[in-house]
Amino acid sequence: MARTAVAYSNLLPNADIADPAGTPTNAGAGNGHVIPAAGPGRAVPELTLLRVVAGATGGAVTVLAGDNPPAIAAGMGNLVVAVGSSATRWIGPFESGRFLQNDGTMLVDIATGFVAGSITAFRVPRNT
Repeated sequence: MARTAVAYSNLLPNADIADPAGTPTNAGAGNGHVIPAAGPGRAVPELTLLRVVAGATGGAVTVLAGDNPPAIAAGMGNLVVAVGSSATRWIGPFESGRFLQNDGTMLVDIATGFVAGSITAFRVPRNT
């Protein structure tokens, strides 16, 4: 089955943004989530932060190691972050050399029991 896409929310230089709702974590339960491919006008892993908000139950959030190539440090393995119940965790930024897939995406898996939470990908601006 297809992974659930997580749209970017752009952080703005010298400004603010309203708190985005994020993508429900249960939307990708069992299939995971995909962060869009890098390219013109899109974020790259080094400029990506993830906000994961847990509902009543927490669990593991896994950012999958990339494909080699392009991720020459993929052998370092996945990044696994434990998120407690009703907790919020900020994860990233990330290294392309470890997490970039060969199609330019990043893959994130959420524990199956992780319900009523959300995941948001934030793009950090390079400059003003």
